[in-house]
Formats: sequence, structure tokens, C-alpha cells
Amino acid sequence: MGSVEVAVAVIGAGAAGLVAARELKREGHGVTVFEKSGKVGGIWVYDPQVDSDDPIRGEETQLQVHSSMYLSLRTNLPRPLMGFSDFPLTEESHYGDPRMFPGHHEVLSFLNHFAAEYGLLDLIRFNTEVVRVESSLTENGRRWVVDAVASGGIYSKDVFDAVVICNGHVTVPRLPHIPGVEKWPGKQTHSHNYRVPEPFKDEVVVIIGSGASAYDISRDTAKVAKEVHLSSRSPLAKLSRLNAYPNIWLHSGVVCANGDGKVTFQDGSAVHADTMLHCTGYNYDHSFLKTNGSITIDDNRVGPLYKHVFPPDLSPGLSFVGLPHKTILFLMMELQSRWIAQVLSGKVSLPSKENMIADIDCYFRQMEELKRPIHQTHFLFNPEEFGYLDWIAQQVGSPAVEEWKKEMYRKVIKQIECHDDEFRGD
Repeated sequence: MGSVEVAVAVIGAGAAGLVAARELKREGHGVTVFEKSGKVGGIWVYDPQVDSDDPIRGEETQLQVHSSMYLSLRTNLPRPLMGFSDFPLTEESHYGDPRMFPGHHEVLSFLNHFAAEYGLLDLIRFNTEVVRVESSLTENGRRWVVDAVASGGIYSKDVFDAVVICNGHVTVPRLPHIPGVEKWPGKQTHSHNYRVPEPFKDEVVVIIGSGASAYDISRDTAKVAKEVHLSSRSPLAKLSRLNAYPNIWLHSGVVCANGDGKVTFQDGSAVHADTMLHCTGYNYDHSFLKTNGSITIDDNRVGPLYKHVFPPDLSPGLSFVGLPHKTILFLMMELQSRWIAQVLSGKVSLPSKENMIADIDCYFRQMEELKRPIHQTHFLFNPEEFGYLDWIAQQVGSPAVEEWKKEMYRKVIKQIECHDDEFRGD
């Protein structure tokens, strides 16, 4: 069967949007990328500004700052795991930061080079925010209408054969409920608004979370804070002091906050804190996407989606790139994009709608049996992360993930989980 060329809108020009555009272009599709900022790179673009409104206090807020990048951020994965299969981020071809775990400026330079190398910049409508995506059935099949607003309030409406959603998921804060926090007198913020440690000078800071951002920010704030108390809901978390940091303590989860300024932990300890800094992740947000209920977000479960990419009711015209966590992200986005491009061209077929739904139902049952909460739907836990990548690779005729990459990834993740401050090697 000959390949089919379709007109595709890509929402976002971060890493996911760029590699999606590259794969779609390679497959011969017509590509238009919508990017609300004036640059490529998405979350890798450092912005010293922060949102002025405070969603933690329940204020009405309109998020204006997309990036959640802090100044000291370095990659959690080493260079060999940060590039694309045929466009690696090597030490030899670095952009000014040759470290094995480079800073965010290095990754942004890499993405700019990638976009220029594959002629993607001419495909991008910069400073153009998508405000509505909706499909309609025509005599020629389902089409997708994309409404957007460019600089100066210039409105546009375009029709496409397909839309690929690549708008990222590290912008809208996900916030926990802490009993008593309404009367707690201290300050609260989310890692979305964290940039530098200086505002926390001489403070007692409680950092809530156990992910990479909590790990980094606790070390960053400890340089200036009086005390840093890192709280995790992990069953392995026990009250202890980090050996390399005399002013960082590890705690179990927060039980409550009190009107006297005290924050109490499950391990029975308590501290009088000046600030609570929530490193509690982010919510998926596709508020511009109108599907009449075919796609919903329930406790961070976007779906239903076949293999985290295609909604059975609306495939193949609608797809998502970059939703899953806990894997080699750039490689995952590349493989997802290649799969989408080949499905749209007719080289690869999707299962029937009924079979896709059955596969999704099976996955949800497995989650229930393993007692995984709904909000972890898009987490790829070991060993799923590589089974997923290898499965997509097989669909598109690409090689499976090399064993050395798998071993490198597992080693780094284990070091991070063990709070090994030497995992970056410096």
C-alpha cells in the first residue's frame, strides 16, 4: 500500500513537538507547528519570571509562565540517554557544557540545533497560542479545526487531517491536601515557581516530594536556608539527616500543619517552618481540546488512550506525544512520533476500536491488581518502561533499546532513589 500524505497540526515546539515534526516531515506529511512562545525548547527555556498568583492559597490564577525550570537544573539522565537515536547529545559535540549530566542551557542548545538541522523552524508559527481544537465530520471524513491567537490578538482558524498534542505536562502544579494548612501562617509555593535559593535565606523550609525536583531543590536551598526538611510519602522514608548536608533532614509524609507554624510528620517529628515548598508534580492540561467527552482527565489519567498515544474513538486523527513518565523520555517521544507518522501514512495499522479498548481495559485492571493509584496511569515502572519502548520500536521497524542504555538508565534511577549525591559524578 502506498503512503498517504496528510496535513498535521502539532501543538507545541518543545522536545516532543520538534521530534514529532521531524518524524511527520520525514514521512512526507504536511506539518504546521503551533508554539505560543517565541522560541523552541518548551520547558527547557529558562524564564526567571514566576507566576504572581498563588494557586496554593486558592486564588484564581491564570498561569502565564510555561517553564518550571530552575536556574541550577541539570539533567537527571546522562548525555547518552538525552539525545535522539540518530542525533545524539555527545560530549564531543557539546554546546559549551560537556558534563555527563549537563545543565538546561546545553539541552536547549541541542534542541535548537536539532530544529535547524532538520529544517523545522520554517514549520513553526511562533507566538501563536492554540485556544481550541475540535473535530468535525465531513463528507471526506473527520477533520480537525484549530483555533489560535497570535501576537497582537490576530485570530486564525485552520483545518487539518490530524492533530498531535505535544504541549508538555510540567506547567500546571499538582497540589496535595494537607490538613490544617488553611490556618498555617507560613508561606507556600510550588516548584513551578522555584528559580533560585536566595528567597529562602535563613529560613526553615519543608520540601514535600520524593522526585528529582525535590532532590535537587533540597540541595539548592540548603546552601542558604537554616534548615531543610525533605518529606516523602515513600514507605522507605525514615527520620534521618543526610550525611553530606548537616542542615538537611529526611522525613516521612506530612500529617498536618498547625496554626502555631508547626508542621508534623508521620514519623512523629515536627518543625516550626517558614515555608512549605511543594515538589509534588504537575497536572496534565488539555483545556483547549474539545472532544465531547471522548477524552477526559481524571486524577491525571488522560484517556482512554491506546498505549498512551491514540484515543480509540478519535484515532488516528488525534494523538499524544510525551505523556508517560519514568523512562528514557527523548527516545520514547521519538518512537511515539515515528509510530504516529507511520500510522497516518498507512504504513502501520492500528487495531480495531474494540481491540484498543480491550487493551486499555486490561491495563487498567493490571493497575488495580497492583494497587497503583489512578494518577500513576502514565508512569512506566520497571520493567514496563523498556517493554513499552521495545513494543513501539517493533511496530515501526526500529531496533529495540540497546541493553547498555537500559542498564545505564536503571543505575541512575537507583542512585537517585537512594539519595546518592554522587550520581552525577561531581
